[in-house]
Amino acid sequence: MAKNTGDDELDKIYKELRSHNISTGNSHSSGSKSSGAGSSTDGDLMQFFVGLVMLAVGIYMILQNINVTSNWGLYSYHIGSFHLSNGMILLPAVIGIGMLFMMERKLFGWIVLAIGIAIILASVFLTTHLYWKTTSAYTFLIMFGLTAAGAGLVIRQLFKKN
Repeated sequence: MAKNTGDDELDKIYKELRSHNISTGNSHSSGSKSSGAGSSTDGDLMQFFVGLVMLAVGIYMILQNINVTSNWGLYSYHIGSFHLSNGMILLPAVIGIGMLFMMERKLFGWIVLAIGIAIILASVFLTTHLYWKTTSAYTFLIMFGLTAAGAGLVIRQLFKKN
């Protein structure tokens, strides 16, 4: 029984591919990796997500070992020799809210309210303190090791030249 022309063409293409793989050293029997479709991108994607998970776990562990405290409301602020209590810090925001309801043109009221909110946020951030919890060297190495290794994997995959 004779082969049809489609089978002959497939055999010819197969032989060309096989001879090309052997001449370039990409045969499966030589023990090198296969460069099949999608094999390198699957590994790259897996490395990226493993790095992302490692980075997230490391950052989570670091943030779990930081205590945040604030002494807002305990002290008064000093402007020269004038002492300003925390209640006075809220005054521009309260005046801005009042101006929004009393004035026809509300632009100036919004400006005063925005300044009041900015002063409140600044006073909270300026009185916030971060303290590192006591931790073992092993935990310290795990936290920062995971963060560094995860960041390295993510950065390597993001800036990899194709």
